[in-house]
Amino acid sequence: MIHIKELRSGLNIFKALSSEIRIEILQLLTKYDSLNMNEIAEKLGLTNGAITMHIKKLEESGLIDITTAVGKHGIQKICYLNEDLLTVELRKKGVESIYEVEIQVGHYCDYHSEPTCGLATNDSIIGEFDNPRYFADPERINAGIVWLTKGFLEYRIPNYLKRNHHFKELQFIMELSSEAPGYNNDYPSDIVFSVNNIMLGVWTSPGDFGGEKGTNNPDWWPPHLNQYGLLKLLRINESGTFIDGCLISKVTINDLKLHEHMDIKFKIGVSETGQAGGLTIYGQHFGNYKQDLIARVLYDVIEK
Repeated sequence: MIHIKELRSGLNIFKALSSEIRIEILQLLTKYDSLNMNEIAEKLGLTNGAITMHIKKLEESGLIDITTAVGKHGIQKICYLNEDLLTVELRKKGVESIYEVEIQVGHYCDYHSEPTCGLATNDSIIGEFDNPRYFADPERINAGIVWLTKGFLEYRIPNYLKRNHHFKELQFIMELSSEAPGYNNDYPSDIVFSVNNIMLGVWTSPGDFGGEKGTNNPDWWPPHLNQYGLLKLLRINESGTFIDGCLISKVTINDLKLHEHMDIKFKIGVSETGQAGGLTIYGQHFGNYKQDLIARVLYDVIEK
């Protein structure tokens, strides 16, 4: 993740993003993971010389990285995205601090699951498919993927704040999809988020994605099952609750009434009234993004 805290520090990135061709290159790398320069030029209908400067700008900004490999026609330059997420802070007030924790997707503190459902580690299925009893198995904490058709997963986020700290924002970054038998790329599901049982809002997952192997999936993972999800950034701050920058509710960080002695319990569940297409959450050994559930707490330090 590229996190720009000061606008001036992001000047090279902003310049890199000011070109429509460079935006198209980034979109191609998002779709194909990696491409050599010949492939990029061909897909854009341009010459190699025409894209060389654009590739250089993207590399200098840190948005992409380049490696070399020996191909049929000599040395090739392979381009790929350097980071999956870019955030920019436009306004700062007071002294702001942040801490981040990464929680394994199987390390939930409470759950309810109904078939189709299951868990798997990097090595094997935990128990058996479609048996909710195994969601209580001690091995669950090592799970790299969890899926269910109905129910929820709740995670306890550590609260490290002190008396002179004030909650500013909560962020959750996770790879999610729906849950269909096998997989179904067109299988909407309304996924509900809450903190301490206060509903934050709903995001509709468009499908349970398969047909091509997830980047991080172990070799034994069956090809007829779901393979990857979408990386989502959920933010709760003084302006409301947002998914990838889009407002999904007017619930603010102040509505959560958090303080230094309070648990922070983050729940992800399948809507009971909307499109109930299930839920899958991917950890670092599954899907396309090498991460588990990332939680960030941003806070102000109140000077005494």
